[in-house]
Amino acid sequence: MRAAQKTAKGVSLYSRYVNRPVGRVLAAGAYRIGLTPNQVTLVSAVFSGAAVAALALGRPSWPLALAVWAGLVVGFAFDSADGQLARLLGAGSPAGEWLDHVVDCAKITAVHAAVLITFYRHFDLPGDGWLLLPLGFQFAAVLIFFGGLLTDKLKPKEPKSQGAATAPPSRLRAVALLPVDYGVFCLVFLLLGSQSAFRTGYLVLFAVHALFLAAFLTKWFRELRRV
Repeated sequence: MRAAQKTAKGVSLYSRYVNRPVGRVLAAGAYRIGLTPNQVTLVSAVFSGAAVAALALGRPSWPLALAVWAGLVVGFAFDSADGQLARLLGAGSPAGEWLDHVVDCAKITAVHAAVLITFYRHFDLPGDGWLLLPLGFQFAAVLIFFGGLLTDKLKPKEPKSQGAATAPPSRLRAVALLPVDYGVFCLVFLLLGSQSAFRTGYLVLFAVHALFLAAFLTKWFRELRRV
């Protein structure tokens, strides 16, 4: 299973040392019981969808906070497991990649929509302007996801030189990417039992995502202009 890992380049510490290792265990379990990569993707969607539904429908509390966080984190781990299982089986396909990205996009969009519903139904907000926060966060998160995906597809693949040494992934970059890692984002839902703490944590993460969005868009555009 270790050989079925993606490169660690451009990956945060959370994904490298938490999500991918957990996904490796889940992928091994899925392999043993005979699941296909697409079925694992659907399992990921079920966990993430259940967490989003609980967030949208439930009344904020500390037990709900733990349940939402756990569902999102497990869904994220299965999202890593499907790719690892596909590489292990040599069963990667355009259809599987399409399904994986559709589920990812649905998850990113739905979780912020659920926060908006929770704000409207249950939070004693200082002002109606707070209802714009989940919409802004959703906008930034979707653009980061779509922009990164599109950039990767449009950039020509660098030829692999036989015998050439591969530079080790930057630990500084891995630390810097932590604030925009989905697994780190999930941690904010552990604050759901306190309205003020959740609003503050969610606002801080939005501000960080907005800054990273500006930096990413500038970087990606410059890279593609050189193509």
